Amino acid sequence: MTVPLALDAPRTALVLVDLMDRIVALPLEPRKGTEVLAVAEELAGTFRAAGALVVLVRVERPGVAEQPPGSALAHGLPREGDLEIVKRTVGGFQGTGLDDRLRRHGVTTLVFGGIATNLGVESTARAAGDLGYDLVFVEDAMAALTGAEHEASVRLDFPRLGTVVRAGDVRFTTGRAGD
Repeated sequence: MTVPLALDAPRTALVLVDLMDRIVALPLEPRKGTEVLAVAEELAGTFRAAGALVVLVRVERPGVAEQPPGSALAHGLPREGDLEIVKRTVGGFQGTGLDDRLRRHGVTTLVFGGIATNLGVESTARAAGDLGYDLVFVEDAMAALTGAEHEASVRLDFPRLGTVVRAGDVRFTTGRAGD
C-alpha cells in the first residue's frame, strides 16, 4: 500500500514523454498505449487544475525531410499553457532548453509518465536527476516494449532515482496548516 504523495503545485511539473499516436499504437507491456494515454490525460488534468506545469515531450527523427505519420502529440493531449518540447535524442534535456524553461517556472520536482519506460522516460529522468530535480515516477502512466523492460526500470532503477507511485497517489498540498 502506498501513501498519497503531497506535491507543491507551483514547484512541480508533470513530464509526459513521447505520447504520440505512432508510439501509443506500438505493442506495449504491461499495459496498452491507450491505457497509458488515458492515465496521462487524467494526470495532466489534475496538474492543470492545481496550477502545475504540464510538459509534453515528443521526439522527431533528425536528418529526415518529413516525420513519419503519427509524430504529433496524441490528439486531445496538449492544452493551452502546456510546454511542448521537441527532442531529437532519447532523453528530453539534450539540446532542447528544457532545463532553462523549467527553472524559469521555478520547478524543482518532476513527475514522469510516458512511453517507453526504460527509454525516453528513464533517459529524461536520469538527466533531470543529474540536474538536481526531485523525481517522481507514476508507474501506471508508463509502458515499454516488454514487461521485463518496464519492470526493470520501475522496480530496480526508479526507486534509486526518486519515488515510484501510482496515479491515484498523486496529490497537491493546499497550503493549509497540516498539509
